[in-house]
Amino acid sequence: MSDNSPSLQEWKALYDAALEFKKMECWNWMWDSDIFGVQNPETGEIGYCCIMGMLGEYYALALYLGTEGLEGYLKTRSGEFSPDNVLHIQKCLMVSFEDRKFLKKQDLTLIKELNLKFRGRNEWPLFRSYLPGYAPWVLTRVEAQFLTQALQQAIGVCLRFKDDEELFTPPLKGYYLVRVFKKEKNEWADEWLSPPPQKRSEPVVIPLDEPRLKKIKEIITKRQMIWEIGLFFSPAGVREKGERPYFPHIILWVDHYSGLIVKVHLTEPEEYASEFVDQFLNLLEKGTFAPEEILVKREELFTLLEPITSYLGINMKKVNHLPALEKAQTDMYEFFQQMK
Repeated sequence: MSDNSPSLQEWKALYDAALEFKKMECWNWMWDSDIFGVQNPETGEIGYCCIMGMLGEYYALALYLGTEGLEGYLKTRSGEFSPDNVLHIQKCLMVSFEDRKFLKKQDLTLIKELNLKFRGRNEWPLFRSYLPGYAPWVLTRVEAQFLTQALQQAIGVCLRFKDDEELFTPPLKGYYLVRVFKKEKNEWADEWLSPPPQKRSEPVVIPLDEPRLKKIKEIITKRQMIWEIGLFFSPAGVREKGERPYFPHIILWVDHYSGLIVKVHLTEPEEYASEFVDQFLNLLEKGTFAPEEILVKREELFTLLEPITSYLGINMKKVNHLPALEKAQTDMYEFFQQMK
């Protein structure tokens, strides 16, 4: 067990909180839209609790971390992301109650060490951490501590909501009921808080390689085709030894009319910008033509390509829908599903 892993006592506290929470069966009167917060006493970060189980198929509590986690949840509920992409935007800690077959060896070993016994469907607690771009993973010590506190606070909040359906009605739009620990009084209290603005990363800018672009411009003799270009997470994870598996980025170039894949490239998330530009120029260098027009959906791709397309005289548009690329992406996901 690493220093970053919960101790056996911390695991026991988490399992105790989860079992007490499950016993309450609050999904019988709460929907997943009944959101409330719990503030981490150590970091000040707010986790937003979402109860799942009203439909009788999947029972869980998800603790969405910070504004990023909350926005990911809201985008998922609105249908902005397809089910295939939900995993890649989730930032949360989760306890779900599963069948035994869904637990890993490490989960079963821990349950045995804690001398716990479970039988039947939807009875086995499973704890996982979700981060955008990474595979679900075992909890760290800090994550286990926060999820324990959230479950303990959720029990009281959910019981209060059962008696008062107006409990989560905010005094102002955009505010959430949040349980906050008052250290001076050594007690938890309700506060109405608005999620702080999410920190946005600065757009990546790759310097123009003018000598390279000049050579490309000289060899282009014709302009044809319309390309759709997209960037998305691979459905298959990659794992370095001893590290949490991550999902590489796939950069895809597709012909707008025929749907044929012009090029596909796999890259690490941190390297996608420089590799995207390099692979785009490499593609142009291999022929004597350039696309007449390029269509992109994501703002960061438009920002990366615009200086290049302007230099080369290629028309580029930011659109809401890329039919050929989205079809290719769906086919790719289906292929990976068949390979499992």
